[in-house]
Amino acid sequence: MQAQILALLEGRAVVRSRGGEATKVAKSQIFDGTSLKVLGFISVCKLYIRMKLREKSVEGQIQWILSYVQRGVVDIWKENVLEDLEAEEVKYKSARKFLMEIKKEFRRGDEELVKVTELKRMEQEEQSMEEFVQDFKRVARGSRYKGHLLIEEFKRGMNGVIRRKLIEAENQPSSIEQWFKRAIVLDQNWRESRREGERLKG
Repeated sequence: MQAQILALLEGRAVVRSRGGEATKVAKSQIFDGTSLKVLGFISVCKLYIRMKLREKSVEGQIQWILSYVQRGVVDIWKENVLEDLEAEEVKYKSARKFLMEIKKEFRRGDEELVKVTELKRMEQEEQSMEEFVQDFKRVARGSRYKGHLLIEEFKRGMNGVIRRKLIEAENQPSSIEQWFKRAIVLDQNWRESRREGERLKG
């Protein structure tokens, strides 16, 4: 038991076979979003979960995976994922499904260029603002856009009526999260006003 505790403290795990023979399982290295590292990261995570975290809940396994996802642009992606998980906007049936999402997000070497192109093509059109914000967050994660540049792309893609209301407001939002929240409220009010107008006409 003492050997197992020491191994865990040193960043290793020890699994004992039926014969009592110890098998060491290496924990994952930090994953920083580099596309060349993603397959190795996923393989180590799968092995460790299979041998050491099989009894943990899916939520616990995903939290363990995320604890090794850090540094650079991947921090933005991680924050967005944590927000979505806490708000229960997305759910994963298994840690394997979550690892597939990581592979999809970071595998391609041209991911950043693809995301930037997709971001610049985004239009709200008939979507509610809540739907548009979720799509915008998903695309923005791998684009490396942040701050003023991210706000400008969000303003460009949103409904023109809502954009004018926000630009003409006395106190404009200063962060992208504030833009998201204010835009959602204005969009809801605008849609409710339209519905009420149509009802009165009818």
